[in-house]
Amino acid sequence: MKSLEKFMRKIEPTHESKWAKFHPVWDALYTFAFTPGETTKKGAHIRDGIDLKRTMFTVIVALIPCLLFGIYNTGHWHFVAEGTAGEFMDNFGDKLVYGLIQVLPIVIVSYAVGLGVEFIFCIKNQHAIQEGFLVTGMLIPLIVPADIPLWMVAVATIFAVVLGKEVFGGTGMNIVNIALTARAFLFFGYPTKMSGDKVWMSGISDVPKETLDVNGVTGATQLGELATFTGPQEDWTYQGGIKAFESAWSIWDSFVGIIPGSIGETSVIAILIGAALLLYTGIASWKVMTSFVIGGLFVGFLANAFAVNEYMMLQPLNHLVIGGFAFGAVFMITDPVTAAQTSTGKFIYGFLGGALSIVIRVFNGAYPEGVMMAILFMNVMAPMIDHYVIQANIKRRLKRLKTA
Repeated sequence: MKSLEKFMRKIEPTHESKWAKFHPVWDALYTFAFTPGETTKKGAHIRDGIDLKRTMFTVIVALIPCLLFGIYNTGHWHFVAEGTAGEFMDNFGDKLVYGLIQVLPIVIVSYAVGLGVEFIFCIKNQHAIQEGFLVTGMLIPLIVPADIPLWMVAVATIFAVVLGKEVFGGTGMNIVNIALTARAFLFFGYPTKMSGDKVWMSGISDVPKETLDVNGVTGATQLGELATFTGPQEDWTYQGGIKAFESAWSIWDSFVGIIPGSIGETSVIAILIGAALLLYTGIASWKVMTSFVIGGLFVGFLANAFAVNEYMMLQPLNHLVIGGFAFGAVFMITDPVTAAQTSTGKFIYGFLGGALSIVIRVFNGAYPEGVMMAILFMNVMAPMIDHYVIQANIKRRLKRLKTA
């Protein structure tokens, strides 16, 4: 390592060098591998001994269980579509290899394109590489279908990095979550590749339709199936209704993740492993995470009590383990840049985010998810929440001052 550090120091572009404009690229590689030798002496509020790169690396480690499970699950559902899957752990090697072939190119494209845009901006503006995309580059592949075309991943990543972050000043200045910005771009720009029956199982479009019919496989996610199992209020027995849906998709299967869906969002177990690491290291706020879940449960129970459509009859616990709710609660709503910053504001921000996710899910039959839109909306509302929390604190202190 010493020899590598000496080599890196030797090739450092100086201000007099013709390669001077590429110094930000060298600095990014050097500080990623080695602790910087400089010490901040003034003009900063030092919180602890961890720097931003290592914070981001910890989040990536927390995402690895979701990535690994997503790779295998992609392979499993491909073989389900072919009718050769067997039990979940059968044909382990074949499923793993197929999943790797499908998922790794998405990860590579996400990082290559996103970091390429970052390099262009840092060279143009002559500032150090900003580390935020280290996490975003992993999040984007985990929240898209395994069969998404690679060029769409590239276009969405460019859109999210340029218009979602760089125009606001770079990492730490964005007002909405970058990964969700990419997903929203894909959802509204290319809806047929982000919804419907033939995007969630890799290779399903190549399997003969008669084979799918025999095996009872449609390729839809649970939420897509929910839209077909439920019907108008006057006919709640349509296709078996909510009871048929809950029988077809057990809470245990949803919790383990043996379901079709976005690459990294299906397994609640994998997500909880990541949550444990983020909470243990203090990187994610337990206030936001917990209140998001409480908000979802609150609306779920409320919907059960006053059901006016069959979506509202779904068990509250089921809401937590299907779709992107669990992934959003751990890795999206907790983004420290776009979340509320005040202590009380974090509770309000998380609660409203979880509540709104379920509200959108049960009242919007055309879009039976809700987590993405809810979190993006709360990102925009976070500054206002903090403003009113601070104003309330000021008023309380003024009252105490007058009393004294």
